[in-house]
Amino acid sequence: MVDLLPERGVRPGAPYPLGAHWVGDGTNFAVYSQHATSIEICLFEDGDDAPSSTIALPERTNFVWHGWLQEVNPGTKYGIRAHGPYTHEAGIRFNPAKLLVDPYARALSGEVAWGADMYGYDLSDPDDDLAVSITPNDGSVPKSIVINPSFVWGDDRHPQTPWVESVFYEAHVTGLTKLHPDVPEHHRGTYLGVAHDSVIAHLKKIGVTAIELLPVHSHVDDQFLVQKGLCNYWGYSTLGFFSPHAHYATGPDGREVIEFKQMVKALHAEGIEVILDVVYNHTCEGNHHGPTLSFRGLDNRNYYHLLPDKPEYYLDFTGTGNSIKAAHPQVLTLILDSLRYWVEEMHVDGFRFDLATTLGREHYEFNAWGGFFDAIHQDPILSQVKMIAEPWDVGEGGYQVGGFPVLWSEWNDKFRDATRAFWQADSRAIAEMGYRLTGSSDIYEASGRGPRSSVNLITTHDGFTLADLVSYSKKHNDANGEGNRDGHGHNLSANYGHEGATDDPAICGLRRRQQRNLLATLMLSQGVPLLLGGDEFNRTQQGNNNAYCQDNELSWFDWDHDDEAREMIDYVSHLSGIRRAYPILRRRRFFKGLPATPNSLKDISWIKPDGNDMTDGDWAAGAATIGLRMAGNSIDESDALGASIATPTLLMIIHASAEPTSFVLPRIDREEAEHTWEVVLDTDNATGASEDSYPEQAEIQVPGRTVLLMQGGPAPD
Repeated sequence: MVDLLPERGVRPGAPYPLGAHWVGDGTNFAVYSQHATSIEICLFEDGDDAPSSTIALPERTNFVWHGWLQEVNPGTKYGIRAHGPYTHEAGIRFNPAKLLVDPYARALSGEVAWGADMYGYDLSDPDDDLAVSITPNDGSVPKSIVINPSFVWGDDRHPQTPWVESVFYEAHVTGLTKLHPDVPEHHRGTYLGVAHDSVIAHLKKIGVTAIELLPVHSHVDDQFLVQKGLCNYWGYSTLGFFSPHAHYATGPDGREVIEFKQMVKALHAEGIEVILDVVYNHTCEGNHHGPTLSFRGLDNRNYYHLLPDKPEYYLDFTGTGNSIKAAHPQVLTLILDSLRYWVEEMHVDGFRFDLATTLGREHYEFNAWGGFFDAIHQDPILSQVKMIAEPWDVGEGGYQVGGFPVLWSEWNDKFRDATRAFWQADSRAIAEMGYRLTGSSDIYEASGRGPRSSVNLITTHDGFTLADLVSYSKKHNDANGEGNRDGHGHNLSANYGHEGATDDPAICGLRRRQQRNLLATLMLSQGVPLLLGGDEFNRTQQGNNNAYCQDNELSWFDWDHDDEAREMIDYVSHLSGIRRAYPILRRRRFFKGLPATPNSLKDISWIKPDGNDMTDGDWAAGAATIGLRMAGNSIDESDALGASIATPTLLMIIHASAEPTSFVLPRIDREEAEHTWEVVLDTDNATGASEDSYPEQAEIQVPGRTVLLMQGGPAPD
């Protein structure tokens, strides 16, 4: 029954801000829908499946339905009913029988209980013509929650770590701490678990400056996964763009908002930024056969890309069944409002955009100068935080590595593939490695961007872990219940003599060596390194390279470390210390291949094993060994106080062949005085440490499959 206005204490309210906002003695509701004929708010008591009150929003301003409801306080659960036509052939899917989640809800209660009632059409219709379903779903859909946003932030500040000093660490809220012995049991797998002192101490030890969390927006476990006893563990199936996922809290009914803020505050106190992996390219509602949970029932034609000549169907640039129409003004407003909310209210420091190409599609083609990017670039809040693109989607023209505008950095899969290929001794990869080691100028320089535009990666959540990359030649995804058909087949991986786990000491030793080589390449290259969480202690997923549905020990981090795991942690800590110590490894500008002064060395020189500079013919011929000398006196950059950055000359030798090789060390500078190369990294050693030193122009032996980093300095007296 719909309440009359005087009986409930309903006023016109305001059309802005959208969503439910508690104002002390009541709550203002504002819901966008251009094509609805009326919008109702349904209020629920705890534990009830049927609403205790249903109130029609009394006013409509610029397609926003709004009203103020007296005595609706924080903790109140509510849903939306949208009345309007159901003409699916025209892409209009209103169905007031379906309770909807508020797109602006700050918290959600409950989860989807899958059944026929979750669909706006009749599943039993033998003609499959999407005939409307009148079965209510009130007891099966999550409820939105009115929240009290107050929180004592104290002196919390964004760390604002410069891009060139950043080291990202990708992790899942649950997986990171579910098995952590130091975290209290009721905090494991939660936001508060991530905030635990032991977790933060580990991140600091290995040099992490920002944790990049897999999706924390409220998401849905897809029906086909639930039917198999699995779940949408990664979370790339968003239902609410403003609400933190409730399963990562220690309790229900909005506690996730406070605990997320507590996590951010704890990380910020130790100088660690929080970056969110966000999924604004699609929603959990799938294709035309998907459920009606929120956006589809509120304004299907505006929220989604539909086929122009058959708007019953969806354009799918994402591989999920639907694609968000970010070019629509109100949809763009929702995305920007969500982003600003997470920055201003939740204090996050940046975003990694899943399938970001979709967000830049206008009239179906990607436009790097389109409305989405313009809106972010002119925004005084969003333009000041870290913006990272996954620069592709599955649609035509979707691969856009290097195609994003200034302010943006990108996941660089070219770095990943070239590095993996090179360490399999593919001599053809050497020419590309020259670009990848130095920030990928071939991709980013022409558009006026710098090395920080390249987020370098070897492994991420989407693929093998580092330990599995050197232990499996093929994927083993049978646990996902898809007949091992899911996941990437082209992994550039190797097992080095045995598929999977083995006790063979020679194979195990070689695998660890290759892990050290791959990590060294990542941490010593220009650009911003991204570590996959757990790679620093040999985490395995037993060959599963698509563990998106595995909320179990396969995905959870094992913190019971053996000696090899502890050695790898020390090694990564050593690498990050080297990166911090030498500014020349994290330049803001690309190398020029020119001397800074007439009497100095070129800022970068490529050295052959015989000590001579590489020629164009050498690059074309391919090689498994390369030397890279970076002249310290030519960095030509200043620190935050305007002082010139001083750094010694470095020599990096990368040798991918299994056989040892000789290498003639080059001169350190043009001066006549004698100098010495001191080894600061040697991947022949388990921890990477070394006390070796050599005179310049000495001929040394480099073991097979080794990275050496040397610092030039005066010869000892």
